[in-house]
Parts: sequence; structure tokens; C-alpha cells
Amino acid sequence: MPDPAQTAELALPPNLPVRGPHLRVALCLGAAGIVATLLLFPYLMALMPQKFARLPLPWWAVMGAQALQAGVLCWLLGWLGLSLGAKYGQGAPWLHAALYRQPRAASTRSRWWLAALLGIGAALLVLLLQQLFVHHAGTATPHPHNASIDWAWRGALASFYGGIVEEVKCRLLLVSLLVWLLARTAHGRARPWMFVLAVLLAAVLFGAGHLPAAFAAGMHAAPLPILRIILLNAVAGIVFGALYCRLGLEHAMLAHFSADLVLHVLAPLAAMP
Repeated sequence: MPDPAQTAELALPPNLPVRGPHLRVALCLGAAGIVATLLLFPYLMALMPQKFARLPLPWWAVMGAQALQAGVLCWLLGWLGLSLGAKYGQGAPWLHAALYRQPRAASTRSRWWLAALLGIGAALLVLLLQQLFVHHAGTATPHPHNASIDWAWRGALASFYGGIVEEVKCRLLLVSLLVWLLARTAHGRARPWMFVLAVLLAAVLFGAGHLPAAFAAGMHAAPLPILRIILLNAVAGIVFGALYCRLGLEHAMLAHFSADLVLHVLAPLAAMP
């Protein structure tokens, strides 16, 4: 009769080669966070022009400060997420292997096309659910006016922020932290259900994290719009979290970036008259 503990281990994510030092990977994520935040600003400036008009400092100073802050956060939170997740096979195996010039283990599988397709599928599901909410509620959450090529290129630049900064915070840090905390209740041993619960909780927090931007864009603080924002983003967050646990941070980033291209580039272009 097989050992139940060994049977449970079969359902866990593969032991990705992410142990050892993490400083180079964290610094790389921090640098990427700075670039992604700078690329986000054209979208934010068009989405919330009144807020930028009331800034006490020049926009370029605010942009630089926000980018630097995001870079430091991605570095610190990325290092923490890498450190916590390494024991449980979570992290950024492809970046780790490249930056430390180590061969990738046989357990490190590449499913780049699958990640991109799952991201596109998640975005299409979000658009479908969005239409159902609009149908039942009668009104939609404020959306950028004059959807056009102008919004498309801004959305393309903003997609890097979602794929990099949001994945560092919500998958690399949150999922790793939640699995680590849950494993502490089982003497440091992670069980399959812990990964599932961590992905679900991180997805809900990911959805809630989009509320401030929605309020700043003019969304009313009513129960249905709030539920809509959380649910739609959580649906995509579950897909990204599953990819993170199974294939690593890089696949989750690609899926998130692909989803944002559909939502913020293709969808505005499709809405053009």
C-alpha cells in the first residue's frame, strides 16, 4: 500500500531549481519594475487627467518617484517571495538559471505558448463576464472614453506593469507567503490544498487591489461594481496563480501580459467605429 504522504507529494508543484541565492533575480525584478512603472504613466495620465492636473509637483517628478518606489518594492518583495517560495518549488526558475548561469533541471518545463493561450483565454472570459454584468446592471464601470488607437498604444505600454509588477506582488510574494504560512500549520510541510487556497486568496486580493484605480477613474462605491471588479480580476488571477505554481513566475508573467494585451489593446481597437 503506497505511503499517503508520498501520494500527496505527487500533486505538489514540481521541485523547480530556485534554491540558493536570489539577489540577482530580485534586482532584475526591481529594474523591470522601474521600467514597467514608467511605461504605465501614459495610460494613467489619459485615464485620470483631473488627478494629474491637481498634482502638487511636476508630473515628471511624480513619475520618477513612483517608478523608483515600485522598483524598490519589486526588489524587496521579490527577494522575500523568492526566499519563502524556494522550499516549496516556487519562484522564477528561468531567470534564476540565466542570471546564475546554471543549467535548468529536467523538472523545469517550458510551456510558453500554453501560458500565452491561457492568458488570452482568461481575458476573453473576463470580457464575456463583463458583458453579463453590464446586461444585468444596465451600466458599465467607467471605461476610457474614445476607445481608439490612442488607447491601444497606451494600453500596450501599461500591459508591462501588469505582467511584471502585479505578478511580483500578487503571485511571487502573495502566493509564496500564503503557502509558507499554511505550511507552518503542518510542521513546514506543504499540502496540495494549500497551493489551491493560496492561489484563490491571492486572486481575490489581486481583484481587490484594482479597486483604488477604479474609484479614481470614476466608479461608484456600490456593491455590484465592487463585486464586479474583484470577480473579473480574480478569474484571471486564478489562471496566473496556477501557472506560477506549476511552471514558475515567468509563465505567469507571460499569461498576464497576454491577457492585458487583449483587454487593453485588442478590445479598444475592436470597439472602434
